[in-house]
Amino acid sequence: MEDPKTLLLLLSGFVIVAIGANQIARQFQKIKLPIITGLLIIGILSGPFFIGLIPNISRESLYFINDISLAFIAFAAAAELYLKDLRDRLKSIKWMTFGQLVVTFVMSSIMVFVLSDYIHFMDGMDTKSKVAVSILVATIFVARSPASAIAVINEMRAKGPFTQTAMGVTVLKDFLVIVLFAINMSLANVLVKDTALDFWFLIILILELTASFLLGILLGRILTLILSFKIHNYAKTFYILGIGYLVYLLYYFIKDYSNELTGKEFLIEPLLICIIGSFFVTNYSKYRYEFIRIIEDVGPGIYVAFFTLTGATMSLDLLLKVWPIALVFFGIRLISMIIGAFVGGSLAGDPPLFNRIGWMPYITQAGVGLGLATIVANAFPEWGLEMSTLIIAVIVLNQIVGPPLFKWSINIVGEGRERHEVPDFDGIRDAIIIGLESQSVALARQLNEHGWVAKIATRKQLIDKSEYPNCTIQTMPDLSLQSLETMDASKAEAIVLMLTDEENLELCETIYQHIGTKDVVVRLNHHYNFEKFHKLGALVVDPSTAIVSLMDHFVRSPQATSLLLGMQEGQDTIDLEVLNPNLHGLPLREIKFPADIIILSIRRRGQMIISHGYTRLRKGDWVTMVGSNESLEKMTLLFDKNTS
Repeated sequence: MEDPKTLLLLLSGFVIVAIGANQIARQFQKIKLPIITGLLIIGILSGPFFIGLIPNISRESLYFINDISLAFIAFAAAAELYLKDLRDRLKSIKWMTFGQLVVTFVMSSIMVFVLSDYIHFMDGMDTKSKVAVSILVATIFVARSPASAIAVINEMRAKGPFTQTAMGVTVLKDFLVIVLFAINMSLANVLVKDTALDFWFLIILILELTASFLLGILLGRILTLILSFKIHNYAKTFYILGIGYLVYLLYYFIKDYSNELTGKEFLIEPLLICIIGSFFVTNYSKYRYEFIRIIEDVGPGIYVAFFTLTGATMSLDLLLKVWPIALVFFGIRLISMIIGAFVGGSLAGDPPLFNRIGWMPYITQAGVGLGLATIVANAFPEWGLEMSTLIIAVIVLNQIVGPPLFKWSINIVGEGRERHEVPDFDGIRDAIIIGLESQSVALARQLNEHGWVAKIATRKQLIDKSEYPNCTIQTMPDLSLQSLETMDASKAEAIVLMLTDEENLELCETIYQHIGTKDVVVRLNHHYNFEKFHKLGALVVDPSTAIVSLMDHFVRSPQATSLLLGMQEGQDTIDLEVLNPNLHGLPLREIKFPADIIILSIRRRGQMIISHGYTRLRKGDWVTMVGSNESLEKMTLLFDKNTS
């Protein structure tokens, strides 16, 4: 073990690299690659084979980070295994799990054993060792990535039987694969060390699994106790991560002590203990939501540390040697999963379409698979590192190919609820206000005064339109997509929702999925619904806080607030989209703005950019400016012109 000073230096350097890796890895999303892949690549570049920011001795000195991360990954996986959510699809989940677990494991084991003579580190092994490697590789092939699956589902807002089955199987498989791994690790130890597979081996294996289950239940009760404390969530997070690490310390202690006492190692399974503990909290305590919230809050940081360290400690020299066989392993896993999904889906009686594409959600691997690979590397130093490197290469391939396939499968079955493409600007700034009341009438009149074409939609059938002069009022029979299309909602620049939260949310979902209107403004009735609208990209106005916020701005910056609200006589603010191709690529300093026009901001692809005289406009940019009404009208004509 390193002295404290060296350990502190290594840890400090790693933290700095991890912070940088977190920022750089996000750029990989722009080329449709997952963040995890970016973290692995940044870790590799920071490791001893390239820049050397993380030296080779970090593999052992910082291994405690790996243990903490693995415990957390087990917590996160089991937290998704909520039994009440799985009951509706229990038959499909059961048989698909059978297909993915049993068929994939058996086929992969056989194919790896058959190809063992062509695998560098298996060449020359005796038959027992080849069997040990084959079953360990096949076990890791079964593992899936709940974190990656959740990320894809959340991104697409997917919902339906196919998605529900995929999520249930993913989490259940990761629970069962830990049990399978515990059994096969014990079996591999017997095969590699060439000891007899006798009655005592089975007794010890049963005792190891029983001890792991009992310790898991005890851990669940301890976690429940921690969550019940009236302390800050930061403290709870610290205790939860700490107790997860203590599980690994207990594993090492029992392993070493039993070896000293009897000459044989008694191996409890720390991942299994953590999964059972998390499962207990999720299903048999009242702290499920708080536990999940803590996991969601700390998860990104844990994943950054784990995947960056995994990349940095990867044996790149071995990785370069194993890429050809990694491609073969990738193919083996793919074929076995396709057959397993078809068998499982057929036994469950799922639709033929589900059976044909049922393998696509299970390709991606990440945390659990990498964790099991590192455990093998640590347990079998003679060949474990080479096997771990090969498995990591396969996982990298799975991580690149898996998420797009999962997205594709969700779209094929029609369960994706991604945002509809924003319609092109038709040259008219029109707005639809849904809900007839004094505020909607006042808003419509004010928009009309500013050059917009505003109309009010209502379900009221008996309306005396003479009571609302200078307002266009249109009736709609219901809140369906057909009613919105009748009002030409696809041509509207903005839709304002002023109904109940339930009705607003229904409309917001429809607009998000089927119309894609650029701006949806929602008047909130209850603050606890804020997040629901925010996730749909709506601009939310909460009347309970809007007045206080407005008065706060008047106190702190009365001039700017008056200007932005159009309270200065003859002055106003406006957002304009760059539609004129002649403005594309021009720096701001070369555009002849009226003297009273001030550029406040430029938004490009959803990101605010700091503008200056040399900032070049791009078609599709949104420019916020303030000035006189006359000058703003000139700017509207300049920006909206769409002819060359």
